Amino acid sequence: MKLLLISLLLIMTATAQSADKPQKRIIYKYKKYEKFDFSDLIVEGEAGSPGDLSISPRYQRGFKNKLPYRKNFNDKIIRAVGQIR
Repeated sequence: MKLLLISLLLIMTATAQSADKPQKRIIYKYKKYEKFDFSDLIVEGEAGSPGDLSISPRYQRGFKNKLPYRKNFNDKIIRAVGQIR
């Protein structure tokens, strides 16, 4: 019983203390712009060009057509138009 009364008393005092303190509002301000000065940037290196530029032909594999071969699709087109109406 004493433990219950003590815990209730602690809870009530903690809530009363937090209610007395006003919450601080945080306002974030972001930079509208930032300037970069690249004139002070020094890049060291050596520019080189390739002496012999050659492109080797790549192997291209021919694939077989998986669709059935037809001379015309007139019957399919007529059937599709008939389904639209």
